[in-house]
Amino acid sequence: MTKDLFDLTGKVALVTGGSRGLGRQMALAFAERGADVAVVSRKFDQCAATAREIEALGRRALPVACHVGRWAELDPMVEAVYAHFGSIDILVNNAGLSPLYPSLDQVTEELFDKVIAINLKGPFRLMAAVGRRMQEGAGGSIINISSTASQSPSPHAQPYGAAKAGLNALTSAFAHAYGPKVRVNCIMCGPFLTDISKAWDLEAFARRAERMALKRGGEPDEVIGAALYFASAASSFATGAVLAVDGGWLGTPE
Repeated sequence: MTKDLFDLTGKVALVTGGSRGLGRQMALAFAERGADVAVVSRKFDQCAATAREIEALGRRALPVACHVGRWAELDPMVEAVYAHFGSIDILVNNAGLSPLYPSLDQVTEELFDKVIAINLKGPFRLMAAVGRRMQEGAGGSIINISSTASQSPSPHAQPYGAAKAGLNALTSAFAHAYGPKVRVNCIMCGPFLTDISKAWDLEAFARRAERMALKRGGEPDEVIGAALYFASAASSFATGAVLAVDGGWLGTPE
């Protein structure tokens, strides 16, 4: 009764920020479970490299260069994916940006707008455009990738945290707007050791990690279980959920 719960055969997934880090891991995992995948990010060459990995698994792949923070690029990208595959069954809003800044009072309007655009405005538009077509068709699953910064004070990433808090709120709103045929859920990620972590103060992180329940950062492939759960029939009664995958980061005692 359970062997087919995570089967994605015949499904089409669109993964933003899909060429590296958590996005790449999810794109490859979906392909391994039978899905065809549109790999979307700003750099076409990186999308194409991940697409080749997917094709090596025997699935179809479409690399698409798109800046998620630029609304005008989103509808043409979605149309290209529908034209190529005929449907989108799984949408993963994974693309994100959290640039460093010296202090909150030195956050520029340009930086603030850029962070909001990629982490909140773009996902809003994609959920609206793709979710509507899912609702009118056979349904689907939308997965937002949030962050524990949305719930934890983060003075060095606060525009990012605010945007991700907004994404948490949109998850519930869109679940109600497009249910019952479309499920909308969110993975609230803690500290994963992707390329982004190279810019961290790793000594400070190690001290904090010692107080975490799992006492370490996450490896990129450790997001796969949650992603497959929300993408597949395994989560058929889950919508509007925000699932922390953070190694116990939010519960770390001071």
